[in-house]
Amino acid sequence: MFDALLSPLTRDPMLQVLIVLASLTVFLSGILVAAFSSHFKYADLKESAYAYGKFAYGCFLKPHSGDTGNQQDALESFYRAQASAYDATREKLLRGREDMLGLVAAQMAHRKESGALLNKIIWVDIGGGTGWNIEEMGRFLDVQTFFHAVYLVDFSPSLCEVARARFERLGWANVKVICQDARKFRLQDHETPDVEKAASEISGAPYEPDQPPALVGADLVTMSYALSMIPEYYSVIDSLANLLSPTGIFGVCDFYVQSRHDYQNRNYTGGFVDRHCTWISRTFWRTWFEIDRVNLEPARRDYLEYKFGTVLSTNGRNHFFGVRIPYYVWIGCAKESALTENRIAELDAAATESPFLSALDLQVKTQYQRTNYFDNRSKAFMSAVVNLAASLPLPSSWYQNHHWRIYYDDRLPKHTQFNNDYIYAFTWEDSRVDARLLKIQPDDVILALSSAGDNILSYLLQGSKRVHAVDLNPSQNHLLELKAAAFQALGYADFWKVFGEGRHENFQQLLIEKLSPHMSSAAFQFWLHRGPDTFGKTGLYSTGGSRHAIVLLRHLFKVLGMRTEVDRLCTAGTLNEQKEVWHRSIRRVLLSRLLCWAIVSNEKWLWKALGVPPNQRALIEHDYIRQGDAQDASRDIPTARANNTGRAIWAYVENTLDPVVENTLLSDDNHYYLMCLQGRYSRRSHPEYLSPSAHVQLSRPGAFDGLRIHTDEINEVISRMTPGTLSIAVVMDSMDWFDTDGREATTQIERLNRALKMGGRVFLRSAGCNPWYIQRFEENGFAPKRVAVRVPGSCMDRVNMYASTWICTKVGEIEGHRLRKTSSPVTPLEL
Repeated sequence: MFDALLSPLTRDPMLQVLIVLASLTVFLSGILVAAFSSHFKYADLKESAYAYGKFAYGCFLKPHSGDTGNQQDALESFYRAQASAYDATREKLLRGREDMLGLVAAQMAHRKESGALLNKIIWVDIGGGTGWNIEEMGRFLDVQTFFHAVYLVDFSPSLCEVARARFERLGWANVKVICQDARKFRLQDHETPDVEKAASEISGAPYEPDQPPALVGADLVTMSYALSMIPEYYSVIDSLANLLSPTGIFGVCDFYVQSRHDYQNRNYTGGFVDRHCTWISRTFWRTWFEIDRVNLEPARRDYLEYKFGTVLSTNGRNHFFGVRIPYYVWIGCAKESALTENRIAELDAAATESPFLSALDLQVKTQYQRTNYFDNRSKAFMSAVVNLAASLPLPSSWYQNHHWRIYYDDRLPKHTQFNNDYIYAFTWEDSRVDARLLKIQPDDVILALSSAGDNILSYLLQGSKRVHAVDLNPSQNHLLELKAAAFQALGYADFWKVFGEGRHENFQQLLIEKLSPHMSSAAFQFWLHRGPDTFGKTGLYSTGGSRHAIVLLRHLFKVLGMRTEVDRLCTAGTLNEQKEVWHRSIRRVLLSRLLCWAIVSNEKWLWKALGVPPNQRALIEHDYIRQGDAQDASRDIPTARANNTGRAIWAYVENTLDPVVENTLLSDDNHYYLMCLQGRYSRRSHPEYLSPSAHVQLSRPGAFDGLRIHTDEINEVISRMTPGTLSIAVVMDSMDWFDTDGREATTQIERLNRALKMGGRVFLRSAGCNPWYIQRFEENGFAPKRVAVRVPGSCMDRVNMYASTWICTKVGEIEGHRLRKTSSPVTPLEL
């Protein structure tokens, strides 16, 4: 009945107009309130109301008169009435511009510092309008001194008039405002060719085939909310491909809508985080923006990504008056250059330890010819071949400033199974013991599991030739990448805040303005979305899958009013003082009946909170039974269920924690447990990589040239490596996870044998004193040696979490299914 009454009313044209006007009034009132909410001043009320009145009239009420087919007439019809109020009304609507400028400024500063840019640096801002972008760039770079010339190119005379007045007021003589169609703009019409610069670059294909390659190229091109307003965008993007220098940077920020079905099979977009827009969002925003002749069809962004290489890409939502407007920020570069073939060969070699790396290390610039012996190809090489054959850009990892991160396909289920989260925020291996046992030499090539990256940094600090970090979880490698970037970009004070305290009040600013040039697009997207919360309220060391047990204990201590006792334990100056606090209070909680029932006897929680998988738990139970503790009725083991699992794990935890307190001082020399209790490191107790001396060493240029980050299974990585090139493989406790009845352990051992040189070593830890797979090493060309074992009451290292440590030395080669032992080491072929 209500619909029947309402229907005749809504068909009344006058009523329809009134409804539209009322809705528009409410919408614009909201915009006005939002504009004033952050910095309201009564004195600005009249001026702001006037500005937003112009904005409303120009966008929603004024009829368009530029229907002659002339784009300049159409722009003037839209902008003439609101040109003077443009900047005041776009601050909250056009989000992402500051981030785009910060990102391109960081790229330019890095390239200038590394010598990739010469003195005459030119910036062209396409669709620059009133010049807001150029003035805002002053927050990041000194526009007058950094750039030789800045060209603002826009097709609207009204906006150009505002821009000229702006730069006259600022006194920036190197900024030139050009009112011209972007397709017709040529730098050679305004700049004298820089012969020295042209000699160092090979220009891309010209836009007009009949013209010779231009000797003048822009080092920076930007477009801010302009691409979506250009009707003939294909020709504009083509012309910009010719305008951009082969070593230049291209930054774009704009509205967009897109479905995952459009891009899901592409490997060159730099990641897909938050790119998909729902059907409602796509339909509404395309219809809404078409009112003002702003076009959001996906082809604009798609063609941009096809025409250039993607350096960084991110997607956001502008929370504007209760709605979420999709926008993107994209940083790109020339799609092809003279370095393409060399980069393909270099990255292929980087992933497979081919002889080309030796040539790179020796700075030999000869052409590399691969022999049949080195017939392995990296997945990066395979992706490049496929893309080049289809005339597509290379995957984003090829266009990074550093070669640390090896290409991987982030769409595969084996990577997405981790739900975009890492498990470990810190590493549970004692790096001091690793250094003592491994005795790393300058020519060592190491393969190790990434984990949180602490151990990888330790191997680099010890001066190894190369370190291959391997992890199937992309987020673990994102964390390692963040640490490598922070060493290259941050001073020690900021570095300590981020990784020592696990918090930084300006993390997002650091990420955009300093860290971004040193990161892959996937890692940048991850930390842009996760970083502010991780390094803000939460804290780095309260994140990750392993946080559950740590956070539970902190809450438990707080509820029981034991924070003071925890602080006393963490600040104790002597072992006697530490042991007194431990036995008086802390031990009663950590080894209580409640926790034993909730965690130790709960197999699911044991896996989720402590990361102990079933196969590893079986090793612990086996040792417990073998040692006869299961029949020892004299022990008071508080478990709710009298089963071997509960008793064995409880005894294991007891033998882990008690010796740590008895033998290591948390406040001075055991940062592993100090961090778990406090959620941060201290200036006295912290990992080696957080020391000032380590920061000096790893912040030097080229400190990470030997780092390769692989996102894949360890078997996949080592099977693609050139035989006999690794000298050390660190597999942590990963072998404990294999099934005793399966062949996975044997397969991995065989592949390790193939990749290691004669005399190379596999370094591993285990929850078992004599793990079952050690015999498999003996059967496949290794001589195992247990270099440390934990007995009740002893402390094997500062972590003391594993029962044994092993070094398995390669003594024989595997040929098919036959083992051939040799008395002399095999020397890998070198160039």
